[in-house]
Amino acid sequence: MKRILTTLLSIFLFAGVIAAPAKDYYQILVYHFTTASQEKLIDDYLQQTFLPMMHASGYKNIGVFSPIANDTSADKKTYVLITLKNPGEVAEWNEMFWKKLPDQSSASAYWNSPYDDPPYNRMESILIRAWEMAPKMSVPKLKSPKEQHVYELRSYESATEKLFRNKVHMFNEGGEITLFARLNFNAVFYGDVLVGNKMPNLMYMTSFENMADRDAHWKDFVESPEWKKLIAMPEYQHNMLKFEPILMKAKSFSDF
Repeated sequence: MKRILTTLLSIFLFAGVIAAPAKDYYQILVYHFTTASQEKLIDDYLQQTFLPMMHASGYKNIGVFSPIANDTSADKKTYVLITLKNPGEVAEWNEMFWKKLPDQSSASAYWNSPYDDPPYNRMESILIRAWEMAPKMSVPKLKSPKEQHVYELRSYESATEKLFRNKVHMFNEGGEITLFARLNFNAVFYGDVLVGNKMPNLMYMTSFENMADRDAHWKDFVESPEWKKLIAMPEYQHNMLKFEPILMKAKSFSDF
């Protein structure tokens, strides 16, 4: 009997009946703009039309963020984070929007903007696949007032695909994710960029109570024995070409 049960279990595992949790996909929309009037038009559209329509279609926990650097940057941005069950949902929600958006009175100013006065300079879309060790998006557990929260979106670029896979291994099997969890970085997501303009690269987002809390967490990270050991390992050398940290605040109407 024991041999029969063992054989059946092996068959189920081979057939995929017992499977790992399905991994999330993430789409990040980036609106590039210059003026305060453009930002207001984008914000009004996102708050009054985009989020309500997405919520009505079953999408939850959509984050809308403004980089702190917008105060001094010429190329200002708004980031929108959407969690998907599969990459095909990108086409599905877009198709739904193009059918319904022209009839939404709340989107009239955005939808009918003239060619010489658009609501944004350009739009960008990034598609990300979650990792097996962090398969699901996690809503941050923060206790301070929302306006104090700091979100950090990081992009790590590698020189080649091989070095990129090595950096992903460093995060997963190497232990970086475990270290982030031990130090309570309140990570929102981690993943491979499947479609974007800086590939090969990975992206992840962490969250903090405030800027002082963010600085304290990173101090603990770089001084931790785990990180000092990990960064000195020969097999993980030169796997990152450059990284871009983007510190952001959530918009007042963001879901988190």
